[in-house]
Amino acid sequence: MSTVIRDGTIVTADRTYKADVLVEDGKITKIGSGLSGNETLDATGCYVMPGGIDPHTHLEMPFMGTYSSDDFESGTRAALSGGTTMVVDFCLPAPDQSLLTAIQAWDNKSTRATTDYSFHMAITWWGEQVFNEMPEVVSKGINTFKHFMAYKGALMVDDDEMYASFQRCAELGAMPLVHAENGDVVAQLQAKLMEEGNNGPEGHAYSRPPEVEGEATNRAIMIADMAGVPLYVVHVSCEQSHEAIRRARQKGMRVFGEPLIQHLLLDESEYAHPNWDHAAQRVMSPPFRNKLHQDSLWAGLQAGSLQVVATDHCAFTTEQKRYGVGDFTKIPNGTGGLEDRMPLLWTYGVETGRLTMNEFVAATSTNIAKALNLYPRKGAILEGADADIVVIDPAREKTITHTKQQSAIDYNVFEGFKVKGLPRFTMTRGYVAIQEDEVKTREGHGKFVPREPFAAPNKALSKWKALTAPRAVIRDPANMPAGV
Repeated sequence: MSTVIRDGTIVTADRTYKADVLVEDGKITKIGSGLSGNETLDATGCYVMPGGIDPHTHLEMPFMGTYSSDDFESGTRAALSGGTTMVVDFCLPAPDQSLLTAIQAWDNKSTRATTDYSFHMAITWWGEQVFNEMPEVVSKGINTFKHFMAYKGALMVDDDEMYASFQRCAELGAMPLVHAENGDVVAQLQAKLMEEGNNGPEGHAYSRPPEVEGEATNRAIMIADMAGVPLYVVHVSCEQSHEAIRRARQKGMRVFGEPLIQHLLLDESEYAHPNWDHAAQRVMSPPFRNKLHQDSLWAGLQAGSLQVVATDHCAFTTEQKRYGVGDFTKIPNGTGGLEDRMPLLWTYGVETGRLTMNEFVAATSTNIAKALNLYPRKGAILEGADADIVVIDPAREKTITHTKQQSAIDYNVFEGFKVKGLPRFTMTRGYVAIQEDEVKTREGHGKFVPREPFAAPNKALSKWKALTAPRAVIRDPANMPAGV
C-alpha cells in the first residue's frame, strides 16, 4: 500500500520547498515531483510538515489521590486531532517501587495508544536499587530521567540525591530532566497562606512565585554542570528561569528549555476569576505568570535560548479539581493542551510573525526529536523517516470549545480561542488517522519508540569534561619538603 501527498509545500526546520511525498509501509520512501501511489492525498495550498512531538504528557497518571482523566487512547486521539503524532510520557514509580515495575505498569497502560510514544523515567526516590536499575532502564530504550525539585514529602528529591543521579546519567549517556521549583520554600509558603485563610486557587499561584522557579533552575544547571551531563528543564514559565538557561547557554553549557503552550498564552489573571471552578481548572505547576514573562518565553523561542514547546498534558475533571475546595494544596495539578498546542502556536506564533514556519516545525517536532535522540526517525520529512506527517491547511479555522474536543475532560482552558492552521490530514506511520473533521484513529496502532543513549550533546560534553578534568600536578621529589 502506497500513498502520495501531492502538490503541497514541504516545511521542515530548515527548508521550505514544493514537492510530493511518497509513503510506503509506514515510511517516507521518496520525495520529488510527479510521484504516484495507490492513494493520493491532495495537499494543494497546504504545508506538509513533520508530525508534532509532545515531549511532556501525563496520561492516566496517579497524582494526589486520583488519576489524570485522559488515558493513552483518548490522549493520543486528542493529539492526532491537533497534528501531534508522538507523545513522550512519564513512568512514575511509587516510593520504594522498582523502576522496572513502573515500566511494566506504563507498558500495560500504553497498549491502547493511537500514536507512537516513548517514556521518560522519573526518579521519585533514591537508593542502591535505583542506581543499579538505571542501566537496565536505558537498555530498554529510555534515555531520560526526570527529577522533581518540588512536591516536598512526595516526589521531591534532595540535592545530594539529584547530584548522584545526574552523575549516573552522565555515565550511562542519559539526560536528566528537572521540574525546577524550590520545594522547601513552596511548602512553607503554602503553610503560611493556609494559616492566613488564603485557601482558594489563587493561593496556589501565590505559593509558587517566579523566584522559586528561577532559583531551582539555576541550582539544577550548576549541579548538572558539576556532574558533567546535559540538562533539560521542563515547563519553563518565567523570565527568572529563562534567564538562568540563557546565561548557562551563553557560557557553553548544554541546557535545553521547554516552555508550555499554556504559559505562552494564559496569564495569572485566570486565578482571580470569580468562579472557583474556572480558577481551579487552571491550577498547574508552575502556575500561569504575568504577560511580561510571556514576552520572555516568546523571545526565547525566537532567539533559540528556548527550544521546544510542550503541553504537560495532565487533565483532571472539574469534579477531581473540587478535591481542593477549602485547601488549594489538594487541587490536582494539571491542565490539558495536547489537542490545541499546534493550532495555537501556529495562530499566535506563525500568523503573528513571532515565529517563522521553520521555527514552528523546530519547536513542535524537530528540536524535540534531536534533544531526545529520535531524529531523523521522527521529526523529519526525509527518505527513510517514519511517515508521521501533518498536512496543515492555513485556511482552516475554528473556535476552541470543550464540547467538540477529543480529550476526556469537561472543560478547556483555551475555551473561546480562535485558531487557524488546522490539519487537513494527520498521518501516523503512514496511516491517515485524521482527515479534516473525520477522526479515524486506531486503538493500539501506537508503538513504543526506543531511544539510544549517548546523544550528540552527551558525547560532546563528555569529551570536553574529560579534557578539562582536574589533574594532579606531578612534582619532582627534589621540589618536595623534606620528609614527605
